[in-house]
Amino acid sequence: MNFGRQTPTVVVLKEGTDTSQGRGQIISNINACLAIQDTIRPTLGPLGSDILIVNSAGKSTISNDGATILKLLDVVHPAAKILVDISRSQDAEVGDGTTSVTILASEFLKECKPFVEEGMSSNIINKGFRSASKLAVERIKELSIEINKDNSNTEGSFRELLERCAKTAMSSKLIYNNADFFTKMVVDAVLTLDQDDLDESLIGIKKIQGGSMEESKFINGVAFKKTFSYAGFEQQPKKFINPKILILNVELELKAEKDNAEVRIEHVNEYQEIVDAEWKIILQKLESIENSGANIVLSKLPIGDLATQFFADRNIFCAGRVQSEDIERVIKAVGGITQSTCSDIKIEDLGTCELFEEVQIGGERYNLFEGCPQAKTCTLLLRGGADQVIAEVERSLHDAIMIVKRAVKNNQIVAGGGAIEMELSKYLREYSKKIAGKQQLIIAAYAKALEVIPRQLCENAGLDGTDLLNKLRSAHAKGETWAGIDFVNENIGNNMDNFVWEPSLIKINALQSATEAAMLILSVDETINQEEGESGAQGGAPVPGGRGRGMPQ
Repeated sequence: MNFGRQTPTVVVLKEGTDTSQGRGQIISNINACLAIQDTIRPTLGPLGSDILIVNSAGKSTISNDGATILKLLDVVHPAAKILVDISRSQDAEVGDGTTSVTILASEFLKECKPFVEEGMSSNIINKGFRSASKLAVERIKELSIEINKDNSNTEGSFRELLERCAKTAMSSKLIYNNADFFTKMVVDAVLTLDQDDLDESLIGIKKIQGGSMEESKFINGVAFKKTFSYAGFEQQPKKFINPKILILNVELELKAEKDNAEVRIEHVNEYQEIVDAEWKIILQKLESIENSGANIVLSKLPIGDLATQFFADRNIFCAGRVQSEDIERVIKAVGGITQSTCSDIKIEDLGTCELFEEVQIGGERYNLFEGCPQAKTCTLLLRGGADQVIAEVERSLHDAIMIVKRAVKNNQIVAGGGAIEMELSKYLREYSKKIAGKQQLIIAAYAKALEVIPRQLCENAGLDGTDLLNKLRSAHAKGETWAGIDFVNENIGNNMDNFVWEPSLIKINALQSATEAAMLILSVDETINQEEGESGAQGGAPVPGGRGRGMPQ
């Protein structure tokens, strides 16, 4: 035996690469997620606080929307970024519950942390989480109450359902004190849309600084800010009853002809002929528009000073450089077809509405199209004292709109305020006692983690969380399925009777997303952090073997 010989060190990763693996890495990832949870947990619930975030440019944002906060926080930890992703997913898919899903995912990790420290395999924990999630989702589907929207006798009830769901979504937002005003606006907006696809992008939201929040308006049609205009615009009429509306994708300016050609001339009088020809071309376009019978002309492209004065002389209203999204919504509301030429405009290509008016709102002038015959779109004009306030109102309304949209499509509801979480917790705890082995511990831990929602709701409201949680456990043990936190009486109550309603889809999506995120973080036991350096182009070979899944930053 040659004791002097040593095995040479084999370098497979470039110098400066940081590798961490094993149980310590899983615990480190869990701790990072718990730090995210600590940041946003004070924002949960109707009495949650707001967070003021200032970016590097000095722009400030005030919000208690989980997805907005996590998007603005510059999270660099690779495991914690997963929580940012699930909050965005929840926001895109359902619209509300973005704070809940992040808190739940972190709490699942927190409850299984002792098992990891004791050496339990993450695969066993994931198996238990998968079973618990499946049981919880099935239980939500069993408990959810369906509201029949097709029965004419319950039509009023269905609208009330939508308003209550919207009000619950607004309960934690800045606009809660004006919830009655905004819930009607939100439900009207969603019911305006085509009920087959419910495309929320067709709900236009315009922010106008100044005034109180209750000066906001719902326009059953389209409204957009007055566009850039030339001299002669003020001579145009600003109000029409049942107008004919022409929508163009044509530039009505002299320079459009001038820029598209190169002409060589030998005599001065030939130049005059060219000028006359340019005028003749644009005048033909304008006369063709006039002959079509249109009272209002909208174009995505500029409408110049000559055309503006031409229309003013003939009592026609025009607006150029209208944004594409506004044009699309106008077409949805008034009908008609966008024209790319002025040569062959037919009467059936024109749209109409009951009333067109240009009005002053705050410091801005807005063009309003109301009483549209096939309105599948609407506009919300939001007022407020400061930009940050209006921006938060917009985010709050977005959440409420998404909730109402989901309630229309999936008309099954559960009680909020921690009621459904406590019922699921009781159900899973009882189920865990019927099975043996490690799975019993994991499902019981999952059940305990669900209690974080009512506990945090109590803490944020300044209530005694320990006392109310014990009351809730007792109530659910007695079969009171919908017992939850009653913030008005600072006690527990039946939240189904108190109209604290949420679409069951929110809870299902939140549980599934939170469980998947927790399982993903638990399955990662190695992180390879490759720093950019001089040898960046000469990256080493892959690590042979490897421990589990890697998560590069």
